[in-house]
Amino acid sequence: MVAGRPGAGDNQRVSVADHLGALRFLYVGVDDTEVAVGHWVDGLGGTLRWRFVAFGADVAGIEWGDGPLVLLADHRPTGSVLPIWATDSLEDALATIGPDRWHVTGPLGTPEGDGVVLVDDGGTEIALLEVVRPGAMDDAFADPSNGRRVT
Repeated sequence: MVAGRPGAGDNQRVSVADHLGALRFLYVGVDDTEVAVGHWVDGLGGTLRWRFVAFGADVAGIEWGDGPLVLLADHRPTGSVLPIWATDSLEDALATIGPDRWHVTGPLGTPEGDGVVLVDDGGTEIALLEVVRPGAMDDAFADPSNGRRVT
């Protein structure tokens, strides 16, 4: 469990929130990643951390302020925003979810670790990511031999 949060030892019910860390990413659906990168970098002053085209998707990581990294992705529904929280244990977090309230899709493999998307009955989506390889995308982008990076 995340330090400083109550848990089972305090005779309180353990929830997904007890296993969450930082809001790591905002996964933003865009129509055209190239155009969106221009808007976020040139128009808003963001910094391009990395960009890759792989598996039919064009995804860019934009650093913007002190918050989570913004992921601009042409394979997500345009205008959608999927918040992705880091978790210390995907297995433990999933064990606390009431099956009658959330539908789980995954696990989904990512360069940083496995993740899941949780969808409530109203269609609201959130995601959890167990980060076991932090910085994997930055490292891959720094590799000049990586044929999937877009510079």
